[in-house]
Amino acid sequence: MKLVTIIGARPQIIKAAALSRAIKNHFSDRIQEVIVHTGQHYDDNMSQVFFDELQIPRPDYNLHVGSASHGVQTARMTEGIEALLIKEQPDFIVLYGDTNSTLAGAVAAAKIHVPIVHIEAGLRSFNKAMPEEINRIVCDHCSTLLFTPTKAGLDNLKREGFPMDNNGPFTIDNPKVYHCGDIMYDNSLHFADIAEEKTDIIQRMELVGKPFILATIHRDTNTDYPERLSAIFRSIIKLSKECQVVLPLHPRTAKLLKTNLDEDLQKQIFTCQDIKLIPPVSFLEMIALELHAQLVMTDSGGVQKEAYFFKKPCIILRPETEWVEIVQTGNAILADADESRIMEAWQHFQNNPPTAFPEIFGDGHAAEFMLDKIISCKVL
Repeated sequence: MKLVTIIGARPQIIKAAALSRAIKNHFSDRIQEVIVHTGQHYDDNMSQVFFDELQIPRPDYNLHVGSASHGVQTARMTEGIEALLIKEQPDFIVLYGDTNSTLAGAVAAAKIHVPIVHIEAGLRSFNKAMPEEINRIVCDHCSTLLFTPTKAGLDNLKREGFPMDNNGPFTIDNPKVYHCGDIMYDNSLHFADIAEEKTDIIQRMELVGKPFILATIHRDTNTDYPERLSAIFRSIIKLSKECQVVLPLHPRTAKLLKTNLDEDLQKQIFTCQDIKLIPPVSFLEMIALELHAQLVMTDSGGVQKEAYFFKKPCIILRPETEWVEIVQTGNAILADADESRIMEAWQHFQNNPPTAFPEIFGDGHAAEFMLDKIISCKVL
C-alpha cells in the first residue's frame, strides 16, 4: 500500500515522525510512505532541524511554496499536490491537523478521487474567524477515514452527521470515523527521555532547579494586532517580577515586536533580565523546557497539549480552544490576550496547582492503531 503524507508546518513534521516511526518498526513490509513537504515553514529553525533531530525520513518532494497570503499559498500547494498525486497514484493521502497544507491536500485529493486520511479529525474551536477552523472542517468533510484524538472530537463529528456504525466499502460519501488517541502523545512519551539525554538547553540557560514560565506566541490573531500583543507582553513583564519567563520567539513574533509594540514596552522587554527571549528551539529542546517549566503560557494548540502530557498548568492566550478537555479538567485556563485574566489565571494556579491529569489522549500507540485500520479497511 502506498501512502502520500503531506507536511508543511512545524507541528505536522513532528506528528509525521510518529507515523513514519510506526511504519518503519511495524509495517515496513506492507506500507510505502511518500513524504511531501509543501514548504509552508521554510526557515531551517522551523523545519529542517526537526527532520534531523527526530530522524524523520527526508521528504521525497518539496514544493518550496514559502510564505504568501492564504489564497496564494493554498493555490500553489493545491497545484503542486495534485500533480504529485497524479504521478504517484497512492492508495491514500495522509493529512494532519488544520493548516493551509491540510486544506490544499484535501481539495487536491478530493477533486481527483484519492481517498483522504485525516489525522486529528473532529476538532472544533467553533470560531470560523480562525483560518484553521475552516481548514479542519473542509478536510473532515472531504475525508474517507477520520481519526479523532479525543471524545470531544468524536462528538463533534456525530453532531455534523458523520455515521458512527457504517460498514465498508468506505468512500468520501461513506466515511469511517475512529477514536484513536493523540499521535502527539505517542511522540511525547517516545521523546521525553531522549530530550533529557540529548539536549543541554536547561543547563545552557542556567535554569537547573529554577522555576520558570515557558511562553510561546505565534498566532496571527495575537501578533498582528498591537493592542493584543501589547496586553500579552505587559502580562509577561508583570509575571517576570514573580517568576522568570522563557520565550522562544517565533519568526512572526520576532518581526512584529518592533512594529506592533511601542518603544517603552519594547525597552522593558529587551532589558528585563528575567525575560529570556531566545530563537526558535528544536522539538527536543521544547520538550525539555516543558518538562522543567513551572507553568506554560501559549496560543499554540500543540503546546497546550504538551503541557498537559507533562502535567503542567497552562494559560491559553486565546478566547477558545479546540482542546476543550484540558480546560474541562481544570488544568488550563482560557485567558485570551487579556492582561487581567492572564494574571488571574497565574494566581489561580499558584493557589491551586493541578494534581490530577486524567488519561484523555489515548495509550501512546495511536500511530500503530491508525496504520492497522488503514491497511485493513475496505475502500472503493
